[in-house]
Amino acid sequence: MQYTASVNQLTQPLVQQLIEQADKFRIEVKTLESGSTIIDAGINAPGGLEAGRIITEICLGGMGTVSLSHSCYTKNWPLTVNVHSTNPVLACLGSQYAGWSLSHEKYYALGSGPARAMATKVKEGVVEPVEELYKELDYRDSADSTVLVIENDAVPPLAIVEKIAAACGVAAEKLTIIVTPTSSLAGCVQVVGRVLEVAMHKAHELHFPLENIIDGSGSAPICPPHPDFVKAMGRTNDAILFAGQVQLYVKGSDEAAEKLAKELPSSTSKDYGKPFAEVFKSYNYDFFKIDGMLFSPASVIVTAVESGRSFRAGKLDNELLDLSFGA
Repeated sequence: MQYTASVNQLTQPLVQQLIEQADKFRIEVKTLESGSTIIDAGINAPGGLEAGRIITEICLGGMGTVSLSHSCYTKNWPLTVNVHSTNPVLACLGSQYAGWSLSHEKYYALGSGPARAMATKVKEGVVEPVEELYKELDYRDSADSTVLVIENDAVPPLAIVEKIAAACGVAAEKLTIIVTPTSSLAGCVQVVGRVLEVAMHKAHELHFPLENIIDGSGSAPICPPHPDFVKAMGRTNDAILFAGQVQLYVKGSDEAAEKLAKELPSSTSKDYGKPFAEVFKSYNYDFFKIDGMLFSPASVIVTAVESGRSFRAGKLDNELLDLSFGA
């Protein structure tokens, strides 16, 4: 696959919109001593749904559109985030996926967004991407400025900020980091706004040819926030696991499209059937013990564009959604 679009260049207007209209979006913008910019979208600033919507488009590398609407497909939770991308592989895997692990002393976070596509490391004297995924995507981005989104309830220490700038090869003042706690409204939107991304990631894990996925859209209800981190994380995941809907448009045979549809839904996982917070607790809060196949939308449609046939699998589960959201 060959990609020429720059996810970093495409997102800069969105980043500037947040910075220039910070009061409108109820976020706080600070400049660190290094010169880097921190956007607080829910730690000390209240943030909000619209900030979350724009941040989700930033996570998508400017390659997707995100909207909020009301829908009647979930009984008690009509507020819905809708995501669409005409280049879902690059938007979701090449930008939105939270694949950059960052840590310093007791601070740990996963980074998502355009900066991932610029981050490099030196291994045995060879410069290569920080994430192996970019070798498979055959994509590297370059730009004068970059942005990374971190889902955490604290601003990253200066050591991590400097590490990000160095890995991306940009001056410190050209780096913006957006922080969205899971318990915040903006955090709820930007995590639930990964409904299409989790489908793309699972398709990748199922070894479906990424080059055959040519378009995609998804939607899921926005969960009510919760002050407890585990419950907040649980609700954002459950919004997708129990009520996320995705449609993928693919090339290739009907058989391959049908197989993908059958294997994609979250209900195919052995860990499906109870709220995510309970699943997490049952594994002693070890995220990596959870079945990776769980992270996917509840209901999927895979349309084979060459034959015009569509294949459906999975279902919405209002009862489990209400159990998670506290109806």
